[in-house]
Amino acid sequence: MSKLFPKSANKLPLQIIVYLVVLAGIATAGVTYYMTPKYTRVGYAPVQPVPFSHAKHVQEVGLDCRYCHSNVEKSGHSNVPSSQTCMNCHSIIKANSPLLAPVRESYANNTPVPWVWIHQTPDYAYFNHAAHVNRGVSCVECHGKVNEMDTVTHTQPLSMAFCIECHRNPEARIRDPKDIFNLDSKRLAEQGAAGEKTAAKFVHDWKVKPPQSCSGCHR
Repeated sequence: MSKLFPKSANKLPLQIIVYLVVLAGIATAGVTYYMTPKYTRVGYAPVQPVPFSHAKHVQEVGLDCRYCHSNVEKSGHSNVPSSQTCMNCHSIIKANSPLLAPVRESYANNTPVPWVWIHQTPDYAYFNHAAHVNRGVSCVECHGKVNEMDTVTHTQPLSMAFCIECHRNPEARIRDPKDIFNLDSKRLAEQGAAGEKTAAKFVHDWKVKPPQSCSGCHR
């Protein structure tokens, strides 16, 4: 029986274990690296039931973000506009457009337009829109230049690392409060030494102290 297997076969069980451990490590590293919002969410641009161009409505028509997202300054949740908001204009403008049929149907039946959510906070993470907007954080920081998008696209990873980077250094991200909804505005820190000084003063005076502990976002 001792001649049936070569002596080197004695090392085989250990080699198999080592190979399995290395393989498991590679698989874990790969999943950890690639199964993150940077790879799974950035670039996501679903087809919506109604083709809504933010570029046209903001750049051409001149609508303010708050006309549609009316609760963003008051609530932890930034609401999607109801069909009533759309029909304020579209009962007259392009009133018979086939592209707007879902909006008219929603308005007539008092049912929501089945918009596809693009930016979603996981259930295990707490995020308050009003707290950020009222402390100098512009929409563009998390959502990108939506005012230039014909189709809204997920542009930022919105991962824990993304949030923590801002929480550790809020002075680098904030804008003048009057520029929050001007997505073409610059951060205060990008406006030279005077801007950096203003940003630091704003953070101090308004007591901007973003949480960096786990309990700040995982409640």
